[in-house]
Amino acid sequence: MLDPENNRIPEGIRHIHLIAICGTAMGALAALLQDAGFRVTGSDQNVYPPMSTFLLKKGIGLTEGFDAAMVLEEKPDLVVVGNAVRRDNPEALALAESGIPYCSLPQALNHFLVGSRKAIVVAGTHGKTTTTALMAWVLEKAGLAPGFMIGGIACNFEANYRMGKGPYVVLEGDEYDTAFFDKRSKFLHFHPYRAILTGVEFDHADIFSDLEQVEKAFEGFVRKLLPEGLLVANRDFTAVKQVLERCIPLEKQCTYFGRTSADKGWFVADVSIHSPTESFTVLLDGNMFCRVETSLPGEHNRMNILAVCAVAHSLGLSPGEIASGIGSFTGVKRRQEKVGVSGGITIMDDFAHHPTAVSETIRAVRPHVSGRLIAVFEPRTNTSMRRVFQKAYAGSFDMADLVCVREIPLPDKVAAESRFSSSELVRDLNNRHVRAGFFQDAGAIVSFLEKEAKAGDLVLVMSNGGFEGIHGRLLAAFSHAEDKNI
Repeated sequence: MLDPENNRIPEGIRHIHLIAICGTAMGALAALLQDAGFRVTGSDQNVYPPMSTFLLKKGIGLTEGFDAAMVLEEKPDLVVVGNAVRRDNPEALALAESGIPYCSLPQALNHFLVGSRKAIVVAGTHGKTTTTALMAWVLEKAGLAPGFMIGGIACNFEANYRMGKGPYVVLEGDEYDTAFFDKRSKFLHFHPYRAILTGVEFDHADIFSDLEQVEKAFEGFVRKLLPEGLLVANRDFTAVKQVLERCIPLEKQCTYFGRTSADKGWFVADVSIHSPTESFTVLLDGNMFCRVETSLPGEHNRMNILAVCAVAHSLGLSPGEIASGIGSFTGVKRRQEKVGVSGGITIMDDFAHHPTAVSETIRAVRPHVSGRLIAVFEPRTNTSMRRVFQKAYAGSFDMADLVCVREIPLPDKVAAESRFSSSELVRDLNNRHVRAGFFQDAGAIVSFLEKEAKAGDLVLVMSNGGFEGIHGRLLAAFSHAEDKNI
């Protein structure tokens, strides 16, 4: 059992060790600490590219597997315990024995990245990564040199972290739990100067039992707002309204954005889609604030942009500066990312896994497709592998022309009675007159689409994992399609 007295970050640190270093956020933290001049080591049981090569290039000592000696013999000054670490991990057990100070990822970010600077924290069930990256880029373009930590690679920076030298740090606020010794949501460790709440829905069924628990977590986040802070919230979500109703004293610190125009707040008007970009007018309190052009498609991205406009405006940026930052933003990897075109067929990668995210992503991409939109879906998250959204997914693919659903990977991770059924989803989709097929693995999907896909089609791959390298396999399979009249 770890001693809570040792859950601290001491003075005079030279050597920091990270347990479970190969996660996206932990790897970025390791690099950030290395850049700051610390000696950084780490261990993980899943050591493979690209994270392994990234860490080695940074000069970070990386060990495959967990070994008590990394703690007991190396004696680091501080150990950062990743969210993926279990309490019976050999290094966690050694940490308890050693008495060495330890902390979680968000504690480390608060200490080493935020420090005395002002934190802009983006939270919500959907859109966090894109909104965080866009917020950081708008500030960067305006010359404010922000620090940031993002849950994906921002294309403008070709990175998901930066220490920065400016007065602001932009953070993606995650509602998932912190560590085995701290089951609170990660975002409860931050005290935002500016906070964005993109929306609240039920998710993370492995740690939250229902929507009420999710709302309580977000209520805790809202209450962390600094007295001089500002919350920018999406008024379209009923759960957001319920969260804020329980935080009435903070009402004067809120501004809102949404899809439906009202007298007060941030809204969109005069949308024009001219692929590959879209343009629209941003309204503030019913008056034109600026006109923006963006490569981010869809209504959900318009909401993300409104939130960034609201925060940037509150920090003193001009409408022109904000529009310039938005217009030059090139997106985030794995968020509606065009991987390539082969045989006239476009492959797009997206992280969507929640039913709302799947639906919104398909709806956003649809106007930009000249042929058919073929959705390829892998239910891989801890929530999507459970039946909690079994029926909800059936209504998420209505705007797709063809849907390929993979069997859930590692089905034994979920008890049979609670397990999501890909074949049932396929039956439900076909009953809704959406053409769909069930496939055991990525190879079966590639073989099918090699014969099925035609020039002009877009294959939208939705998964939070590598999906057995399906993107490259599809590009290779389609490479000879230009010679076919299909």
